[in-house]
Amino acid sequence: MQISDIWVFLAMVLYFVAMLSVGFFYSRRSNSSASQYFAGGRGVGPWLTALSAEASDMSGWLLMGLPGLAYFTGVADAGWTAAGLAIGTYLNWKIVAKRLRRYSVAAGNAITIPDFFSKRFADTKRILSTIAALIIIVFFAVYVGSCFVTVGKLFDTLFGLDYHLMMVLGAIVVFLYTVIGGYLSVVLTDFIQGMLMFFALAVVCSGTVISAGGIDHVAAFLSDIPGYLSANHTATPTVDPATGAQLAQGGQPLFGAPAEFDVITIVSLLAWGLGYFGMPQVLVRFLSVRDAEEIKQSRIIATVWVVISLGCAIAIGLFGRALLPVQFATQSAAESVFIVLSQMLLPSFICGVVVSGIFAASMSSSSSYMIIAGSAVAENIYRGIFKRNASDRQVMWVARITILVVFVFGCIIASDQNSSIFQVVSYAWAGLGASFGPLMLFSLYWRRTNKYGAIAGMLSGAITVFVWNLAIKPLGGIFGIYELLPAFIVSAAAIVVVSLLTRAPGKEITDVFDHYMDDDTNVGELLEEHAVKA
Repeated sequence: MQISDIWVFLAMVLYFVAMLSVGFFYSRRSNSSASQYFAGGRGVGPWLTALSAEASDMSGWLLMGLPGLAYFTGVADAGWTAAGLAIGTYLNWKIVAKRLRRYSVAAGNAITIPDFFSKRFADTKRILSTIAALIIIVFFAVYVGSCFVTVGKLFDTLFGLDYHLMMVLGAIVVFLYTVIGGYLSVVLTDFIQGMLMFFALAVVCSGTVISAGGIDHVAAFLSDIPGYLSANHTATPTVDPATGAQLAQGGQPLFGAPAEFDVITIVSLLAWGLGYFGMPQVLVRFLSVRDAEEIKQSRIIATVWVVISLGCAIAIGLFGRALLPVQFATQSAAESVFIVLSQMLLPSFICGVVVSGIFAASMSSSSSYMIIAGSAVAENIYRGIFKRNASDRQVMWVARITILVVFVFGCIIASDQNSSIFQVVSYAWAGLGASFGPLMLFSLYWRRTNKYGAIAGMLSGAITVFVWNLAIKPLGGIFGIYELLPAFIVSAAAIVVVSLLTRAPGKEITDVFDHYMDDDTNVGELLEEHAVKA
């Protein structure tokens, strides 16, 4: 290992130690109760809520997957995806956050998303929370796997270390501070990591522009690539049929005729924004915020962070193509462009701090996914079905065991180092967005939604994602649309049709729905009244 690598490694080690210290610091407070362990006791302020939500949401694909996509195919794919995400972020904070925070208290102080669904529809048999917990386990295992892929690629690219060894070691660090510290450690580390990710993107983006000769020079170079800077075309790299690697000639990458972006493709990419309404790692932040009235401040912080971060990530990919035109021959390889640029442009120690942003993104996301998966199984299946009188201590041990299981499955998924982070994330995003997104909106806004419609919506959304991705999408044409959109529509239709065909919700449910945005005191009186009648 060279001297420069040692400085990079030292900066990253210091960062890891800091994150583990946070976990140990909060371990006693987080382990005092299940509410503290899973939701921070509903005492999280607006800045921590906003940045932890976005850092956990964006994961390693913001610093690797998105720049890699922009590097390989140009503006359109990455740009329309980012636009959908920015719009989805704003709308989620605008139309879901405050209502969910209030309703989660009114419906029996729910501290997890599966718990909210069961309490919202008075599902005493816990069917809803069980289905939701199982969906979370399946898709979060995929999500965690994508984060571990990021960690392995990071150390492989930086130091030439074994991908599989470093993937597992990095995963262990995340596992330890998640298990020890619970939700509060996750939120605080996510806040720190959100700040670091923002700093890393801004520094590398600025440095790349300067090194590439300025925006005008970069624009002139990229405009010669057919469709690369177009909003309605995507560049088509010419690849070797045998290897799938992009061909080059005279030090320049080869491209074919650009592929046209039709309306269906644009709508498909914008549909990424629909996923926000069903993302448990974001929605749980709404549950834990200290005061519903602080959500407006969080919305502004979160939206600004997302817009600037997405813009910088895309710019890094584009400018990286001008600076390193033939460095990366596949989209999977191009996902290392941020790391390579950091090594080229920054002093070693600063490079270590900046690339820690990649590990930060993976840590923040995978820790959130694991703590939510743990809470879903422990709170909603173990205490909800098998042992209703379980103590908080027992519940937290079940959560830790669940986190261990998700950790193992995540490592198995990440064992293929040629996996595209962007593709892995897109699949999990679709699954969670279609399963929970429509139901969350109908739960908050449609009085007639009932338990049966909720069950139909979750199951149809999840099943459609699987079926569309495996059997329908390969047909191409209009069927090549991102599976989130058709699955979201199917789920919404199922909720409406089944709710209307089955028994209307009882008065105890509709009374809470009619008043959940009132003062908490009034809702509490309503709940007490129904409890007495029961």
